[in-house]
Amino acid sequence: MTAFEFFFSFYGLLLGLSLAAIATGAARAFKHRRSVRIGWMTPLLAIFAALDIATFWDAAWTNFRHLPYSYGLLVAGLIVALIYFIAAALIFPDETDEVTSLDDHFWANRRAVLTLLITTNMLAMAVVLWAGQTLTGALSRASAYAIPIGLYLVLIGTAAITRRAWLIITALGLHIVIYLALAVLSAVATPPVAA
Repeated sequence: MTAFEFFFSFYGLLLGLSLAAIATGAARAFKHRRSVRIGWMTPLLAIFAALDIATFWDAAWTNFRHLPYSYGLLVAGLIVALIYFIAAALIFPDETDEVTSLDDHFWANRRAVLTLLITTNMLAMAVVLWAGQTLTGALSRASAYAIPIGLYLVLIGTAAITRRAWLIITALGLHIVIYLALAVLSAVATPPVAA
């Protein structure tokens, strides 16, 4: 096992727990669908958060696999993964929460969830820029990520601060479409494995 594989196994486990929190909440919501109105907002937020975590996981593999292992990298990964987990845990109500509508829960927690997701992405960007380790490398990485991060901040920042449901649905929906398009493009662009 390489040093990066050691780091990534720990990091992947923590990110996987975030996805498990989302899946558990979705299963609980479906189980109680007769007594709790599901609506559209919370499922949309859950889909976005799950795709954001998957995209982040992919970006970590791409950007950090050349870095040597260090305790500092492990702690940075821990901080980011814990923020993701807290965001994921807030998407759906706990069993002890007395809610009659997931939309009500969404309005109470949306800003916190989206702010935490923005925070993780900004922390990751800082680490990616640091990982450039030279001014030239950092500048080239910054320019490569300028448009995607700018678009992320515009869409998700808008969804975090607005009170208009149609704008939140539009912003999250557009970013979900972007994530799905990237997934399809990367699958199509992947060369077949030689037998």
